[in-house]
Amino acid sequence: MGSTFDPLSTVTDEPAVVNSPPLSNLTQDDLKRIAAYKAVEFVESGMVVGLGTGSTAKHAVNRISELLREGKLRDIIGIPTSTTTHEQAVSLGIPLSDLDSHPIVDLSIDGADEVDPSLNLVKGRGGSLLREKMVEGASKKFVVIVDESKLVKHIGGSGLAVPVEVVPFCCNFTRGKLEEMFREAGCKAKLRVKIGSSGGETAAVTDNGNYVVDLYLERDIGDLEAASEAILRLPGVVEHGMFLGIATTLIVAGKFGVTVKNRFG
Repeated sequence: MGSTFDPLSTVTDEPAVVNSPPLSNLTQDDLKRIAAYKAVEFVESGMVVGLGTGSTAKHAVNRISELLREGKLRDIIGIPTSTTTHEQAVSLGIPLSDLDSHPIVDLSIDGADEVDPSLNLVKGRGGSLLREKMVEGASKKFVVIVDESKLVKHIGGSGLAVPVEVVPFCCNFTRGKLEEMFREAGCKAKLRVKIGSSGGETAAVTDNGNYVVDLYLERDIGDLEAASEAILRLPGVVEHGMFLGIATTLIVAGKFGVTVKNRFG
């Protein structure tokens, strides 16, 4: 079904409301594509656009490419948030740059692994959290696109990982400190691994040459700003995957339609 439906038939231009017919017969990937197409409606010709990473954001990158080819968008400059997105955008012919040349980004579009009611996010389970936070933090507007499975009552509420990027040096020491830091929340900190070519496990490496420690939380960690500051104070930590107060707009595609929620106004 994902290859035959038209995402444009499911959305309208009304902001901040549930604004499409029920989508109960669509797959999760269909819902991601619908949210991505809606987000690209915010893109205007001449913009510098942050290009997100992951299974939802890739649909937005594809859509931007389509509109450029059709002449409906012009003079777009993309700022990719990972080598994967860079490769995708190059293959699609999207002009690219970086934050050194374009330190102010007009709009970023990206997915999220979790979204709480205040539009705080968990991102980076794909390993691109540092570059994502740099680009999206430099953006005037940051549009987050998700399907409804990503909505949680509190950060860590899905039971999946809150990632922390760490330097390789003494990474197990850092892992242990992170686990101890959130012991009251039932934290289990695990070094992310991948299966190597020989079949054995090796540490997963980010685009920046670092490792990732995944924090699994049994309970709410409480004050997110305090948790953020505590993590970043720990020597060996590069960045974490909590994106606090950065998102300006959330687009959710679910079985009851598409919802657009703005942080301000």
